[in-house]
Amino acid sequence: MERGTRRKVLEEGFYRTRITDWPMEERPREKLLRRGSETLSESELLAILIRVGSRGATAIDLARKLVSDGRGLRDLARMSAADFAEFGIGPARSAALVTAFEIARRMPSSESSEKPCFQSPQEVAARFGPKLRDLKHEEFWVLLLNSAQRMIAELRVTSGTLNASLVHPRECFAPALKLSAASVIFIHNHPSGNPEPSAEDLAITKQLSEAGKILGIPVHDHVIIAGNFATSLAERSLLS
Repeated sequence: MERGTRRKVLEEGFYRTRITDWPMEERPREKLLRRGSETLSESELLAILIRVGSRGATAIDLARKLVSDGRGLRDLARMSAADFAEFGIGPARSAALVTAFEIARRMPSSESSEKPCFQSPQEVAARFGPKLRDLKHEEFWVLLLNSAQRMIAELRVTSGTLNASLVHPRECFAPALKLSAASVIFIHNHPSGNPEPSAEDLAITKQLSEAGKILGIPVHDHVIIAGNFATSLAERSLLS
């Protein structure tokens, strides 16, 4: 076995070499710069973010381990820095991975400086689905709309377990009153991936709809995001 700059590690039945020992055109970062990001595999893209290996494994080895056992990018997007650390990835690189996935989640909601105008629950799901669908916890959001149903603001009301004590009309409608919203849309996610509204969801929605009628700020919809699916309580006539 050669020693020195060309250190080889025996792992999983074959020898691995450091990425710096690879031919220049095969290294992920150089390949991206020369041929474009679209030419890289998922593991190569992840390896660029991981950057350095550990414990006899290269960055590409760690990246391949991440996407093994049936895991895809959507699964990785749900992972925390602590989860990545379990794969032997250091804190700085784990933070880089979490940051990259968070940026990807936020992209759909920042495509235009103009506030969107929501005419259907599908438009709401298209904008907020990427932000909420991969979260491991529930979040409840309110969209404030003007008289033309154009969004004034988007605000997270609560983060954690959804229940009536946390999602209270006072917290949900206070920003609507402050910003003179004409109507609101509520959104929350189901980390379980089940798009069906629970009994608690229905109770909260009824409570908020009744509060909106009293305040003169109608609730246009309550949209549940669950993975790639979305449920509109307005379409099911379940707002009250």
